[in-house]
Amino acid sequence: MRLKNCLLAGCLSLMSLPALAETVNNLYQVREPVSGQTADEKARATQAALETMVIRLTGDPKAAQGPGLAEVRKDPQQIISQYGYDAGPPESLQVDFDPASTERALRQAGLSLWGSNRPVIMTWWLNDATDGANLVGDGQSSAEPLRRAAQHRGLPLRLPLADLGEQGIGNAKTLDGSDVAPLKQASERYGSDAILAVHAQENGGHWQGKWHLWLGDKMEQGTATGASSAELADAVLLSVSQRLAPRFVVKPGASSSMAFQVQGMNLERYAQLGRLLEPFGGRLKSVDGDRVVFEVSGSTDQLRSQLSLARLQEVPAGEDAAAPVDAGQAPAAGAVPGTVPAPVAAQTLHFRW
Repeated sequence: MRLKNCLLAGCLSLMSLPALAETVNNLYQVREPVSGQTADEKARATQAALETMVIRLTGDPKAAQGPGLAEVRKDPQQIISQYGYDAGPPESLQVDFDPASTERALRQAGLSLWGSNRPVIMTWWLNDATDGANLVGDGQSSAEPLRRAAQHRGLPLRLPLADLGEQGIGNAKTLDGSDVAPLKQASERYGSDAILAVHAQENGGHWQGKWHLWLGDKMEQGTATGASSAELADAVLLSVSQRLAPRFVVKPGASSSMAFQVQGMNLERYAQLGRLLEPFGGRLKSVDGDRVVFEVSGSTDQLRSQLSLARLQEVPAGEDAAAPVDAGQAPAAGAVPGTVPAPVAAQTLHFRW
């Protein structure tokens, strides 16, 4: 069955097909540690939760203190749906933010937002403590602080099984180095978008870590510290979030309408692409065989970063054999009824699988 017929039949389920990028669950739910359930402690934890939420959605550590959110800081309840306490450990205040109200408040403050569909991070984390070095594996108790930190910072995280072969790869020499090849090969079995390598070291009860992050052909690196391994994990993933967010946030007022075409489309890829284009308001314009044209709003750099999560390759200008997008042309043979050719845009990009 051709793609256009499947689309018309309505047999496409956007939520049932796999993708590498992952929708973050509980993105609008924040847990902040508390030392009791007094009114003052609740107010303190609520402000901390607000700051955490703003950083999750913007990647900007200064955004929560900006003048545009002054009224929200005075009365966070206007964007909160409910509270609750979690006995832990650690004991924490759970704050559920209302997604629509939260996004509206941040956009009215002129802030750029990062959607819930985010790159999956394959994490190679070596804890180097006084009792020896240990690569954190998926089923180990030492993985729990990493999972809590990932949820706190709104990042999809995967960990290796840490079997004997992976223990040999996830050593200090590999994780401290800038050559991603060994980790990339070992990560293929897990299916991820980015690779994070962390060498965490304990020194007198204090923790410090050196990290490297690879996404596509770009590498970021940094250091972090914490009074405990859990604090270090949160500090590292906060830094990672701040490095990733600028590649994917959709900036208000700085975007433009553009059309882009994708070659090699099928049902599974269409479902994956639909999720990735949500922050850009992606609109299907036409279908011709395995070629699909979308119209989106955003910047070209943001779009390229988002499409890289689907392993799409950009076709250099002049190499694409398809006819150029023209608002005045008749619908292509096989186009989806009810759609029209993409309008003339400031820029038309071409991609293929």
